[in-house]
Amino acid sequence: MKDIAFLFPGQGSQEVGMGRDLFENSKEAKYLIQEADKVLEKENISIKDLCLNGPEEELTRTINAQPAILTISIMLYEMLVNKSVKPNVVAGHSLGEYSALVAASSIEFREAVKLVRKRGEFMQSTTTAGYGSLAMVALISIYKDKIEKMINTVSKMGVIEISNYNSPYQFVVSGEPKVLEKLVKLGESEKDVSVIPLKVSAPFHSSLMTKARGQLANYMEKVVIKNPKIPIICNFTADYVRTKEDIKEALIEQMTHSVRWVEVIMKMYTDGINCFIEVGPGNVLKKLTKQILPKVEAYNVSDLISLENTIQKLR
Repeated sequence: MKDIAFLFPGQGSQEVGMGRDLFENSKEAKYLIQEADKVLEKENISIKDLCLNGPEEELTRTINAQPAILTISIMLYEMLVNKSVKPNVVAGHSLGEYSALVAASSIEFREAVKLVRKRGEFMQSTTTAGYGSLAMVALISIYKDKIEKMINTVSKMGVIEISNYNSPYQFVVSGEPKVLEKLVKLGESEKDVSVIPLKVSAPFHSSLMTKARGQLANYMEKVVIKNPKIPIICNFTADYVRTKEDIKEALIEQMTHSVRWVEVIMKMYTDGINCFIEVGPGNVLKKLTKQILPKVEAYNVSDLISLENTIQKLR
């Protein structure tokens, strides 16, 4: 018997064409996409059209990517549940935490679509403060001390903070453009470190998102949240959130604090989870899970669709 975690991905996992098979073959998926489009109807946004036709530049915009990824993730979640594959615990990476909360029956789907659209607006508004050109950088190396030294070197120039602890070898930093530009140049001289500028519009999960955090906190006052029916681990504390009050606080604090993904996965593993399934577009979280725990079973949904025997084993 497998103890299963469902992992929901965040922004960056979107791609034009995602969800096509679901739209064409699943009644549940068609219903969900219709519901999502109704929520965004007044804003003249069609999630289905964005997912299938793009263009990529529009789908990648924070305000569009967030509801699109959430919608596809919940479609895939419903597909797995209908195949009697159910989680013992759920978690989501950044934006993915909202998908996890929908799966845990803590936030209603339509409410979540509206909420992440607003979250995207608040986050994207930060680009007007001058962070659109270079806002986040990934650092990849087996030498953690080298990464720490590089960050310390450029920190004297201005704000730079670790926003994502993705794996033992991958960190993401957010900061002021001038600081990140120096970091990228510094990385060019390091043989054992890869420094990759990310295509995002704002310095997510850092103190530079304080204004967006305040906007989200105000908006959250009218959002209906319930206690989760499935155990869920949040990014902010890397621990379980059990009440609607704790969930609201975690979502707000997540805006300006690091995604502690390594600790989230290790918490699950310590508590007996031996199978991790990424439920959403792409396979980023599957790869990160294998970097954190090389010997565990890790899949994304496309793996399971093509491996029907594996689904049988997970039931």
